[in-house]
Amino acid sequence: MTDPALQAAFAQDVVLLKLVGMNPVVVHGGGPQIENALNRLGKKGEFIQGMRVTDAETMEVVEWVLAGEVQQDIVGLINQAGGKAVGLTGRDGGLIRAKKLRMVDAKDPSKEYDVGQVGDIETIDPSVVRALQDDQFIPVVSPIGFGVHNESYNINADVVAAKLATVLQAEKLLMLTNISGVLDKQGQLLTELTTRRIDELCADGTISGGMIPKIAGALDAAKSGVNAVHIVDGRVPHAMLLEILTEQAYGTMIRSH
Repeated sequence: MTDPALQAAFAQDVVLLKLVGMNPVVVHGGGPQIENALNRLGKKGEFIQGMRVTDAETMEVVEWVLAGEVQQDIVGLINQAGGKAVGLTGRDGGLIRAKKLRMVDAKDPSKEYDVGQVGDIETIDPSVVRALQDDQFIPVVSPIGFGVHNESYNINADVVAAKLATVLQAEKLLMLTNISGVLDKQGQLLTELTTRRIDELCADGTISGGMIPKIAGALDAAKSGVNAVHIVDGRVPHAMLLEILTEQAYGTMIRSH
């Protein structure tokens, strides 16, 4: 989402899907933009197991970048392409209730990391999304949740997308990335993955870093009734439409069985 031509193509695809009677919901991240903003403030981003460590100051930056900049850019692009987009955060309509994420070490379960205001989703109330969908609007969701004391939480965008897809009982979950999909050790694209294969790939380190939350979210969604989960190469113009409307694989499809 940092290339203007790809952004425009993405927006056109979303509008077209809406026009032909599908109900797209967009959930966005903003890693590169958050990094830029933190650098301008002289802060260095830190990651543990693919999750951004978020202190109070970082959380403020995350909120203004995601809800103020990235979300509004996407809303603007979709509107420009002829759609009617509406921006939401997890606070709007009580959409995403969250609690502090307890991050356990992948190798040593007795060890925990404090990643600050990073959230774990407690509940998603999709009524605001449904109300907008029924009325020709395209919801654009920033992955920010709120807690019991109205505190803010930064939540991994892939995790929000997967959970929202599950709650909405979506037909498809498409995760756009800047790589061609899930690759094996030789760098070859794996066009289809099952649960067992994913466990093997995580165990031998083929799937690592930022791909871990993506795959975990995708698997949960597939197991919870989302028919098809695709990790798609967002660098291919109109990859989303091509993935939905053609037989050609533009990424990795994940099946629950």
